[in-house]
Amino acid sequence: MSDVLVRQDGPVLHLTLNRPARRNPLSLAMVLALREALAAAEADGNTRVVVLRGAGGHFCAGGDIADMAAARARAADDPDVVVRLSAAFGELCLAFARTPLATIGVLEGTVMGGGFGLACVVDVALAGESVDLRLSETSLGLPPAQIEPFLLERLGYGETKRLVVTGARIGADEALRLRLVHEVHADGMLDAALQRVLADILRCAPGALATSKALLARARLREPAQLIPEAAQAFSDAVLGDEGTEGTNAFLQKRPPRWAPP
Repeated sequence: MSDVLVRQDGPVLHLTLNRPARRNPLSLAMVLALREALAAAEADGNTRVVVLRGAGGHFCAGGDIADMAAARARAADDPDVVVRLSAAFGELCLAFARTPLATIGVLEGTVMGGGFGLACVVDVALAGESVDLRLSETSLGLPPAQIEPFLLERLGYGETKRLVVTGARIGADEALRLRLVHEVHADGMLDAALQRVLADILRCAPGALATSKALLARARLREPAQLIPEAAQAFSDAVLGDEGTEGTNAFLQKRPPRWAPP
């Protein structure tokens, strides 16, 4: 069976990390498969939402230690092998963080290392009560190098620094308090919560959603005054475009809007 299960359900792409016997550690092959699946979804003209989860009651136990050991063994002949391995995971996180598609993470059981990073880059993080988030790299003699920018984006500098220097272990209640996750549910109710969030997202216009995500990403690093012309142009394009016309007409006619594929 594939280490990444891919299932298309209409406009929703489900990606499942599928190495449950080891709590779904991320190999380089899995990282590349996830990037390929996301890129294909962005290009297919049909997918609007990507759901990321793990098989067997766990989300992801971080990077595959076997991959790291193999890279270390090759380092004498290829000094950049570990750099490439780390960069591949960073590029996966960036791809999920910056995709125009909506993304949802369904988090259960172990969420460590690279899994912690993926939990930080999804738009909506739904957690089960069993969730056990661990930022354990420093306790293994490693920096959480590729995770830190996204953890900083989600939580801010102070909390990120605290979590990094303590090698944090976080349960569901604290994760919700920190807004590391957005909702917590009994594990058996996660699928119902997922369906509700999917329905909410699919009521939104795909183009407006993508434009909003792009503006938010730029707004993080720029003064509001710098974004006024760009935001005004984006709003004008939407008002005069097909989605704005359909959305406002549907509101006036008291009917649900009929969105075209993205």
